[in-house]
Amino acid sequence: MTASFFVACAKGLEYLLADELLALGAARATAALAGANAVGEPEAAYRAVMFSRLASRVLWPLAEFDCANEYDLYQGVHAIDWGAHLDPEGTLAVDAHVSGPALTHERYAAQRVKDAIVDRLRAAHGVRPSVDTEHPDLRLSLVVRKGKAIVSVDVGGGPLHRRGWRQSQGEAPLKENLAAAMLLRGGWPKLYAEGGALLDPMCGSGTLLIEGALMAADAAPGLQRLQGALPTRWRGFDESLWNQVELEARQRAEAGRAALTPVFFGADLDPAALHAAQANADRAGVGELIRFDRAPASALKAPGPARGLVACNPPYDARLAADPALYRELGDALRRAVPEWRAVLLCGSDELGQATGLRAAKRYAFFNGAIECSLLLCDPVQPPAREPREAKPLSDGAQMVANRLRKNLKRFKSWREREGISCYRVYDADLPEYSAAIDVYREDGGEAREFVHVQEYEAPSSIPEADSRRRFGELLDATREVFAVPPAQVAIKTRARGKGGSKYGRLDKRGEFFVVREGGARLQVNLFDYLDTGLFLDHRPVRLRIGREAAGKRLLNLFAYTGAASVHAAAGGAAETTSVDLSGTYLEWAGRNLALNGATGRQHRLVQADAMAWLEADRGQYDLIFCDPPTFSNSARAEDFDTQRDHVRLLRAAMARLAPGGLLLFSNNFRRFRLDEAAIAEFATCTEISPRTIDPDFERNPRIHRCWELRRA
Repeated sequence: MTASFFVACAKGLEYLLADELLALGAARATAALAGANAVGEPEAAYRAVMFSRLASRVLWPLAEFDCANEYDLYQGVHAIDWGAHLDPEGTLAVDAHVSGPALTHERYAAQRVKDAIVDRLRAAHGVRPSVDTEHPDLRLSLVVRKGKAIVSVDVGGGPLHRRGWRQSQGEAPLKENLAAAMLLRGGWPKLYAEGGALLDPMCGSGTLLIEGALMAADAAPGLQRLQGALPTRWRGFDESLWNQVELEARQRAEAGRAALTPVFFGADLDPAALHAAQANADRAGVGELIRFDRAPASALKAPGPARGLVACNPPYDARLAADPALYRELGDALRRAVPEWRAVLLCGSDELGQATGLRAAKRYAFFNGAIECSLLLCDPVQPPAREPREAKPLSDGAQMVANRLRKNLKRFKSWREREGISCYRVYDADLPEYSAAIDVYREDGGEAREFVHVQEYEAPSSIPEADSRRRFGELLDATREVFAVPPAQVAIKTRARGKGGSKYGRLDKRGEFFVVREGGARLQVNLFDYLDTGLFLDHRPVRLRIGREAAGKRLLNLFAYTGAASVHAAAGGAAETTSVDLSGTYLEWAGRNLALNGATGRQHRLVQADAMAWLEADRGQYDLIFCDPPTFSNSARAEDFDTQRDHVRLLRAAMARLAPGGLLLFSNNFRRFRLDEAAIAEFATCTEISPRTIDPDFERNPRIHRCWELRRA
């Protein structure tokens, strides 16, 4: 019985989890927000419960139905044949996650689900189940989002990150599944197979070392957590199939533990933490394999093996005051003691990561609970000094591009310094045969690193593929010479011909975000993982204007993307902001941007919705509206949208929400766009302001976007 199911995880682990589910037997697995959507037989879900090191929960859906209010919720749950899922005298628990205007209280929603189940079973059998929040026969998950409810069985019976061995923990414990993700990012399984060691110089309660030892032993996380019990007494659960999965796990763990070698080393200054670490390791059955020492990071010495992995979660949250000096001490100690090792460090921020002084080969965004962290992968800890290589002369074409880049940098310099511009376009197909856009992003704070973003434009079909590749290579040669930044700070997006015409090739999955400054706003960008970076540079003047005019006003940001305009409004003193976008990924990004600027609280709303449908249903009033729609959208989750076809309907609905004396700024990037002035004149006065919204770095491409002011007629 192949079916779709959902596996939850901490944010930042989604791509790792999808790969793990495929390895565990899922037919398909794709990353989603805080989890992965999987397709497979029930065995794949059971194996995830037993073997997954990254999952938080495994949810097998029972029903999905429309849910606009609590009545719909009760009726939808009541319609399910609960006798097929739960003994009428059994026990149950419900975990609810709701969003939307109708259902706002999760405990109340869970109570209504319980009421519907109890009423259905009592009417059919004369008896009713009871609630047991700790060890229920059936644990259910309710998710209500965008008017839809999904009721699922929690196949694992509760949080899977609990391995069963941890009773003693430090002041800020690291969840076991996050520890496993760190070790996987650090390549620990392969290093162990090659004879490497695992070292944590700030081991706390020992989570990383214990997880690393159990991973090396191939001991399934579900074995000790469940201790032979079934994860659920759901009537749809195949006990004989589960027994086969459990038997395989026991056989693998026995063989792995027998072959396990003592290559695990931990240190900490806190004797209480070390006592807890030893107790945890003993309960996990690996206490004799891990050596714990009381010592500061500055006294670190290399353990026996010549190669290994340092995995460390130094203190960084509000309760354990983050001290950059401690991070510098850690970095110095690693460079001195284990320069040839690999290191994976979970730091509370990019700034703390930079304080180590270590050069990260990769950075990933991880979430330790609600705390957004930066995971640094250094391989090796101390890269060998590079011998200078004789520079290869640029070709004539590359030299021509280099000359143009230097000319543009010189031309923009006084403007950039005067206006405080740190992210800008330096080249935009200035030489038509070298067709690409080159943008510069300077990091705010820390090392103030400079990144270069190169995006190839589609060449005309008359240009041979070989010529396009050669010219783009010459453009990259010129870029590297002019900017002289490390390769890891150059993002390159190339087009690859395939089905459906020319398209961008596969993007990275680095999870590397860094912060830039634009006016008074600090904004996260990601140059590597998405086609767009999170910041449309051409709209800089519009955003800055919004910041200047927002004081005391209510902003509505339609098609909000990563919320940059909302951040500017908040920084400019807006009374409230409302950001509407269909993408959960971009809204989450917008939330991080707002929080980065101290814009938290109910006055800064994030709404995941089809902007057109939401706008026509909304009854709020706004003093300032920014509307920058895509050229078209054909998302399966919303009505098809076409800017040319639908702009009058869109602007009419937006003007209906504009407060007296308010201003609507409408912009789009469709080059062939034609504003229907006659239709708009019926409900608004409209003035094109495009030239005023183009900064010097986009003057060579004045039709990059067009922009209008709309006020009430």
